[in-house]
Amino acid sequence: MKTKSGRTPREKPVANGAAFKLEDFLPYRLSVAANRVSRMFARRYSDAYGLSIPEWRVLAIVGRFGTVSPSTVGEWTTMDKVKVSRAAASLVSRGLLRQAPDPQDGRGRLLRFTRRGISVYQGMVPLACELEGQLAEGMSKAEWTALLKALDKLSVLVEGVADDEEGAAAN
Repeated sequence: MKTKSGRTPREKPVANGAAFKLEDFLPYRLSVAANRVSRMFARRYSDAYGLSIPEWRVLAIVGRFGTVSPSTVGEWTTMDKVKVSRAAASLVSRGLLRQAPDPQDGRGRLLRFTRRGISVYQGMVPLACELEGQLAEGMSKAEWTALLKALDKLSVLVEGVADDEEGAAAN
């Protein structure tokens, strides 16, 4: 891989004699692919609805479950509390969501759609499906299915490793 200057940097071997190639490292490859896909989706959501990725994700969870707490949004999207809070506040201020006290939890809040929010959600879902379809068209059906299965399996494996690490840390 060449740098912006057009030169290929010289590899320096590490202790075992092999150079570490970041571009072949799984977490890096997943991150690059995810960032590229997210940027593509972000451009389309922004152009069509003025939505950021965190805002779109909040709307997607509210659309799926109806009335939800910000912590539920965070659990389903794996976004941190601050990101969820900022996205929700933006959506409330734009009139797409309503935020109300949680009757079950005096300190909690619940998010739900406004009429305008429902309209935006009903428009953004087909756009999301169209974009995903464009990506799927670049692969055979078998490749697409294998990719989705591999991502599911990887998520389960990572969860298991994380659980093992948490258990070991507690002991």
